[in-house]
Amino acid sequence: MIPTQKTAWYLTALLALSPLALAQDADIFAQYREMFGEDNPAELVSWDGEDLWVEERGPRQASLEDCDLGLGPGVIEGAYAQLPRYFEDVGKVMDLEMRLVHCMVELQGLDAAAITADPFTSRGEPQTDLEKLASYIAGQSKGMPVKIDLEHPQVRQAYELGKTMFFYRAGPYDFGCTTCHNQPGKRIRLQALPDLSPGSKDADTVYTTWPGYRISQGAVRTFQWRMRDCGRQQRLPEMTFGSEIATGLITYLAAEANGAPMDAPGLKR
Repeated sequence: MIPTQKTAWYLTALLALSPLALAQDADIFAQYREMFGEDNPAELVSWDGEDLWVEERGPRQASLEDCDLGLGPGVIEGAYAQLPRYFEDVGKVMDLEMRLVHCMVELQGLDAAAITADPFTSRGEPQTDLEKLASYIAGQSKGMPVKIDLEHPQVRQAYELGKTMFFYRAGPYDFGCTTCHNQPGKRIRLQALPDLSPGSKDADTVYTTWPGYRISQGAVRTFQWRMRDCGRQQRLPEMTFGSEIATGLITYLAAEANGAPMDAPGLKR
């Protein structure tokens, strides 16, 4: 019997979903990364971030070289590996992007609302200042172990909030982080999903490579962007930049990667 066009389509689809085909698909981006070798398009964005760090800007015509990311004014080496952390001068836990906004406001006199109104680049558009700076700062912790201080009560509180939100399900489809990231070997379409539940080691390779250059989008994406986009896929209201929920989730994932060496900016799908 000669198969109809529809039957042939189904046979092709079944073949494409075979374990071998899935394994090959999972290797596509690994092969892409291998082709890059030590190179990463994120480096171009990081170079722009380095220029921004020392550029005198804003109403106060000041650079960010006195910005305290937790290790003292101007110290950036190893700072990202210890963020999020509690900052006494503001009385709260901050991640890298929130702290950069704080410094841009306090040191340079820039407007926080203007910075956070559109913190992430759209497809085909130039990277935002926050993305450039985050890429540069993250790169200064490469090879250093993640070290989130869970002994600090406020950091522990942020971690527990993030852990709660990881398992929280809501929205029209009753989705949560746990829907996609709570067991090994899970996929959505042909994309392998990391297990980010407590105690899993997948966070070691996931967290430590953000910010990352997303091959499919041709842009560097930050962890605040990742949190907002996950919320979008859950069909939840748009996550506010720098919100307690975003900070909590980032703190939870960072702490789950404690001890793992930083390798950001990474290469992402």
